Amino acid sequence: MLIKDGEVVKINTPTGDMNAHIFRPVAPGKYPAVLMYSEIFQVTGPIRRTAAMLAGHGFIVACPEIYHELEPAGTVLAYDTDGTERGNAHKITKELSSYDNDAKAVLAYLASREDCTGRLGVMGICIGGHLAFRAAMNPEVLAAVCFYATDIHKKSLGLGKNDNSLERAGEIKGELLHIWGKQDPHVPLEGRNMIKARLDEVGTRYTWHEFNGQHAFMRDEGHRYDPELALQSWNLLLALFHRRLGYGDLDIQADGAAAEARH
Repeated sequence: MLIKDGEVVKINTPTGDMNAHIFRPVAPGKYPAVLMYSEIFQVTGPIRRTAAMLAGHGFIVACPEIYHELEPAGTVLAYDTDGTERGNAHKITKELSSYDNDAKAVLAYLASREDCTGRLGVMGICIGGHLAFRAAMNPEVLAAVCFYATDIHKKSLGLGKNDNSLERAGEIKGELLHIWGKQDPHVPLEGRNMIKARLDEVGTRYTWHEFNGQHAFMRDEGHRYDPELALQSWNLLLALFHRRLGYGDLDIQADGAAAEARH
């Protein structure tokens, strides 16, 4: 499916305007929408390509700049030591409530779009996996995908490094997909087991996959990228989102005739 990108919208939040980068199919009509969270580096090239891939399968995708209070609009941190240190410092400088308010604002924006079916999902990578986990606590979220979500087991997201994500796991009512790398030092076996046990305890509907991969194996840049695992993960993600969010309204017209081509 051909896509349109390059659109940036400003979404009002309690801590100021936040840029969100929008990716969507070119063909007119209504589509389900996904709030997609980046890594600590914000909306980098690999994140943009991931969002484009998702949009090309029939979704409106919004990628917010998660550190909009802390960096000038449009800032992209580099995949280097300085960028990593800055992103990690921001992660524990921003208030936990601000992350949650940002999620509510983007979800409300997506639901209000005339080209959205109203069916909403979330996904995220690294810190974004954790943010997607928390965003899934909003009742309108029907499906969530979390790639190697950091800090859930350590309860260390946000100012004060004392988040309540595990305590609130029972608020997730949609379907959840967790994907992990077994060689990821940021989320060791004991951490993964802690999260899984909590999901079982509260009765979350979820699917759990652990691959022989490193942290950031989805990122199509750098030495940890694993294309084979990425492809398998894409198949899992798309199966969930299409099953829970649907395909939009362009398959048939009201009279049953063939609709406008999506490609």
